[in-house]
Amino acid sequence: MRSAILKTALSALAVVALAATPAAARPAAHTAAPTAAPAAAGPASGVTKGPDTFPLPDGFQPEGIAIGGRHAYFGSRATGDIYRADLRTGKGAVISQGPGTPSLGLKTDGRRLFVAGGNAGNARVIDLRTGAVVKSYQLATGTSFVNDVILTRRAAYFTDSANPVLYKLELGRGGALPDEAVRIPLGGAIQYATGINANGIAPSPDGRSLLIVQSNTGKLFEVHPSSGVTTEVDLGGESLVNGDGLLLRGRTLYAVQNRLNAVAVVALARDGASGEVVRRITDDRFDVPTTVAAAGHRLYLPNARFTTTPGPDTTYDVVAVKP
Repeated sequence: MRSAILKTALSALAVVALAATPAAARPAAHTAAPTAAPAAAGPASGVTKGPDTFPLPDGFQPEGIAIGGRHAYFGSRATGDIYRADLRTGKGAVISQGPGTPSLGLKTDGRRLFVAGGNAGNARVIDLRTGAVVKSYQLATGTSFVNDVILTRRAAYFTDSANPVLYKLELGRGGALPDEAVRIPLGGAIQYATGINANGIAPSPDGRSLLIVQSNTGKLFEVHPSSGVTTEVDLGGESLVNGDGLLLRGRTLYAVQNRLNAVAVVALARDGASGEVVRRITDDRFDVPTTVAAAGHRLYLPNARFTTTPGPDTTYDVVAVKP
């Protein structure tokens, strides 16, 4: 995910310091206990048809999307507001007022929304019935860009595009929230560089590891969620440059390439160690889409319009395409 906000964060960082079945699917080599499958990985229920394009509020500056049941949730990178739309009608409203800082990557467990807070360096958990913030976590201080989140039955993991670390919220019985987040430094193959680093995050098909895309290099990495050790996923030389939101359905990974106005469709090996980009989804309605979520037989993507100067009257919309 990318916005004008990030430019300021990354420039500050520079001052301080500077994807058909894979040809050779390998058996899983992990020995650690598997992580749980995503809490809401399957397509949403209750949506049989609806508009294939619908508007978001003018000036909203959307970035993240999460779908639960017949509703889609969007976060504003301008204000942090959370907007809920009915996928059957396309109509919606703001259900949670933002703090004036970004709401980027989103995931829902059906009753709560987990929100990545961008350059505010934080994460929020929002009650979807009331719109109230249940709990907020300050994940980082100084330059940071908490970009995306994946939700499993046991934890929520957040990426940071400016710092080589994952932040973990370990969930207790009944999804109980922890008092604090755990930092998991990223090691191994991934090397952070100038620009947008770790961005979208998804589980591997076997649920034993996590997958993250590095936007600036176009590389996909497998991450051991306990140690933070990363290995590069063999994509046969293909690049996922400008990679943003990720969505896993079965063994198919959908990787949004925002400024390329495309979604790479990657057939993964079961263990996630290799894959093949089998095609790319494009659409004339794409205007720098950032993230993707599924409902029924559709993929939904918000147009972030990064190449358009944002203003209070700038229009934004959501498009639906077939997988």
